[in-house]
Amino acid sequence: MPSSNMRVFLLGGTGFIGSHVLQRLIAAGHQVIGLARSETSAARLHAAGATALLGDLRKPLEWVAKIPPVDAVIQAASDFGDDMGQVEAALLDALLPVLGAMPQRPRFIYTGGCWLFGATGERVATEESAFDPLPAFSDAIDNMSRVLDAPEVDSFVVHPAMVYSGEGGVFSSFMDAMRAGKPVEVIGSKEVVWPLIHAEDLADLYVRVLEKAQPGAVYNGAAIDGLSVGEIVLEISRLLGTECPELRIFSADLAAENLGEWARGYAISQRLSGDKARTELGWKPVHHGAASLF
Repeated sequence: MPSSNMRVFLLGGTGFIGSHVLQRLIAAGHQVIGLARSETSAARLHAAGATALLGDLRKPLEWVAKIPPVDAVIQAASDFGDDMGQVEAALLDALLPVLGAMPQRPRFIYTGGCWLFGATGERVATEESAFDPLPAFSDAIDNMSRVLDAPEVDSFVVHPAMVYSGEGGVFSSFMDAMRAGKPVEVIGSKEVVWPLIHAEDLADLYVRVLEKAQPGAVYNGAAIDGLSVGEIVLEISRLLGTECPELRIFSADLAAENLGEWARGYAISQRLSGDKARTELGWKPVHHGAASLF
């Protein structure tokens, strides 16, 4: 088993998911080195208790050789550009050989995502379910498989559900609209079902995978199997103390045109089970139902 105090290289430590993972790692007593694209990001990492390595995710050859010996890597960075699959492949090209030369074989946690499973309808997807990704995410399957098969590392995968917090996350646009008294924009339909995970519960899962999981393990990060967007909007309005808002429905085609092809994911109706993590890792998400959404 890994030591209780590890040196962890975190990619995406200033992002929404990564910043929560960083907080949880520090609280658990681990040392964290975070990739920072700017001095501002570096300052945020320092303020959170981490050290910073300056570098751009899109230019890995400029910084991978500067990574000090580490016990683990967590890839929680996200780039939703049209070339995100190629960007991540280039990252792995540069990063894996460096990790293979570490004094001790590091643990590598790769972040997948619920959208890789595609629409599930009433079926609840598990870690054994087949993938059916949107074309925009198809490269992620190859990148994930490459990590799982990499001889340089002990690999793991976490598939987060839709990630939120009381400050926003995937709910940010809903909350901003309600606070401004504007209609809430919904992609697809209010009947679309999203699996959900609070950012703090997800961060706890990452740390449990880091500390306890067996190499090759894959876990779904879902605390709520599925909740319709309409129900989510009602819960948020109750949280904010606003009247039930008007909904403005947009098609997935229009969302893709305005935001990129990846945005079609918001219109995918799916359910996702996190039972494996509960059973194997003792994971107990605090926010696990509509009544405890926040």
